[in-house]
Amino acid sequence: MSNASQFPKHLIGPSSASGPLPAMANAKVVALLAVLALLQVSSCAIARRHGEPSSSLRGGGTPAVMTVNGFQRGEEGGPSECDGHFHSDGDMIVALSTGWYAGGRRCRKAIRITSARTGRSVVARVVDECDSRRGCRDNIVDSSAAVWKALGLDTDAGEVPVTWSDA
Repeated sequence: MSNASQFPKHLIGPSSASGPLPAMANAKVVALLAVLALLQVSSCAIARRHGEPSSSLRGGGTPAVMTVNGFQRGEEGGPSECDGHFHSDGDMIVALSTGWYAGGRRCRKAIRITSARTGRSVVARVVDECDSRRGCRDNIVDSSAAVWKALGLDTDAGEVPVTWSDA
């Protein structure tokens, strides 16, 4: 007599080669994975809607176009939005498009920028907004010459593809 015949069938459940109740256990695992996948997709959509980069997109960063900007007195713009000061072009600093600048919530925060051309990454500090309401496109990381140099890029290129994320 087998051990299974010693217990009532309603306590054991159906049996198979892999043991009792494998179909129900597999169904629960599949359902749990589906819920987790939906939560991940939802969090990415919410992050994009609120101007935040999604680290799950394209290798850990938000795709962008990097341009070169002068942050010193007498160059392209005025003082930075974050602190009202001019900065050296030798500093690792950036201005972000309006949506990513997020009303100043990224001021003085570090971001990681990765060049699609060289594969190098650097960390730079947000000091300004690239105003999308005044001609700046909504996918711009406007950076100092120091950022370009650290990424192994020539500023004469004008624009290069990058990804970025909060550091």
